[in-house]
Amino acid sequence: MTKKGVVICNIGDASLGCGPVYEALNFSAMDQFKTLWEEGRKGGLPVIFNVFDNFYGMGGQTMGETMAYNMPARLGAGITPDQMHAERVGGWNPLAVIDAYKRKMELIKNNEGPVLLDVVTYRLVGHSTSDQNAYRTKEEIEDWRSHDPIVKFREALVEAGVESDEFFAKLLQDTTDRMTMICRAAGDKEISPYVDFDKNPDYLANLMFSNEHVRSMGAPGQEIRVTGPKESCKRYADLAKKEHYAFDKDGKKFSDMKLYNIRDAIFEPLINKYYEDPTLVAYGEDVRDWGGAYAVYRGLMDVIPHSRLFNSPDLEAAIVGTAVGYCMCGGRAVVELMYCDFLGRAGDEVFNQMSKWQAMSAGILKMPMILRMSVGAKYGAQHSQDWVAIVSHIPGLKVFFPATPYEAKGIMQAALNGTDPCVIFESQRIYGKGEEFHEGGVPAEEYEWAPGAVNKVRDGKDLTILTTGATLYRAVDAAKTLSEKYGVEADVINMPSLVPLDYTDIIASVKKTGRVVLASDACARGTFLNEVAENISTLCFDYLDAPPVVIGARNWITPPHEFDKYFFPYAEWIVDAVN
Repeated sequence: MTKKGVVICNIGDASLGCGPVYEALNFSAMDQFKTLWEEGRKGGLPVIFNVFDNFYGMGGQTMGETMAYNMPARLGAGITPDQMHAERVGGWNPLAVIDAYKRKMELIKNNEGPVLLDVVTYRLVGHSTSDQNAYRTKEEIEDWRSHDPIVKFREALVEAGVESDEFFAKLLQDTTDRMTMICRAAGDKEISPYVDFDKNPDYLANLMFSNEHVRSMGAPGQEIRVTGPKESCKRYADLAKKEHYAFDKDGKKFSDMKLYNIRDAIFEPLINKYYEDPTLVAYGEDVRDWGGAYAVYRGLMDVIPHSRLFNSPDLEAAIVGTAVGYCMCGGRAVVELMYCDFLGRAGDEVFNQMSKWQAMSAGILKMPMILRMSVGAKYGAQHSQDWVAIVSHIPGLKVFFPATPYEAKGIMQAALNGTDPCVIFESQRIYGKGEEFHEGGVPAEEYEWAPGAVNKVRDGKDLTILTTGATLYRAVDAAKTLSEKYGVEADVINMPSLVPLDYTDIIASVKKTGRVVLASDACARGTFLNEVAENISTLCFDYLDAPPVVIGARNWITPPHEFDKYFFPYAEWIVDAVN
């Protein structure tokens, strides 16, 4: 809100049938911009939604066929009491468009945005080069062509004595020549040579991630907006009093209230980064007053103003999409989808925007964005799914799933210092877990999790057990049973970094044991662990005494939590798989 200028969002009328477009309209007009944000940043967003209303999508007619609004300007009435200052403008009349923009810009300057403009126009050519215009008549096209503003406005200017017809003829020819030259240059391989993948086969691979370490995306000297020192945040002050290792010197476990847990391990790097990077913002459903559904953000509102930590509507596509745009413009964002299951509502934004803009911009743009998602445990079929495999399949995303406070703090810190899009999965089952494995507990000082690093939590010689997420703790229980009952000693290794994943320590373990079991809470069919198992089979073929065994949840919908033991893999499943 402090930057000068206005954002013009150009969209076609057919796009108004897309859910993310409605989400964007609603997100841009949130009441809190005018009611809750601090002075100097309070007011309507400086956004003009410019709808090119040309009556067609590809071939479907938006008026009279595929839509119900009749004219796009009417949609404003469903967004704000002032109807987004919506106006329908003759887009083929340049003077009418100029007049409309002059009036709308005054609204923007007065912090009364956003604005919706329905600019009536027409496309005389097809939607694409393969479009044969079979859905409209030649008479319709010619009727519109007879009103072509390039011709008609030129005639009006000549008639008004603004310039001579020869002047406009030369202007049109100069424009034609320039555009022809540009197109020829773009298509000439001598002038604009293609990438040589034979000489540089990794060209595109090297653009997928920027892999930079940038502690602050802000400009030198940029104001860091907080409402008080970190120490005035009670939760932050209390961290120093917490036990960073789960057990006392006698091996007795501390009470949960005393433990530095996974929630704290995510919270601490985040609050520290707020005081280092002035561009950092965080938002999502119920992240401010409530502190997030699982209390990760609790306490931040004590010191972080609304404009840097705010509740969003239940608009998953808009949550992710706006974060992508903010990061493309030079900011850093941490956004949350309350449940992993809601990922589908932001599919395009995660799979095609967040993941691809660094490479599509040839490395010019950076995407220092973190998307947090919790994996449910007791909320049934639509709120308890592990979709790690879906996200890990998408090139351009770094994917993490910490299962201990030691892992979570290092991963969050590395993601906050980086410039790549990161998806962090977090299991609701274990938010309250203290550090049970890392010797000395979670370090008080800052550290980063190495890209691809695994976490070996138990040593053995007979078997390797690999895990992701909360299954780690059941695997440790299984390893104890295998040791006590069967004399089988297992390496237990958790994989908190899935993309990238460094196989060095995994290979070393499998070389030693010759056998490997992989376990996660994801449904067994299509699980990410199948890929890990396949790679192990290739990399460790000469060392395996048996094929890798993958254990996952049943290939069902997730039942109510009372039936967890029939659906999710428990320690007994791992023991049975070994035996």
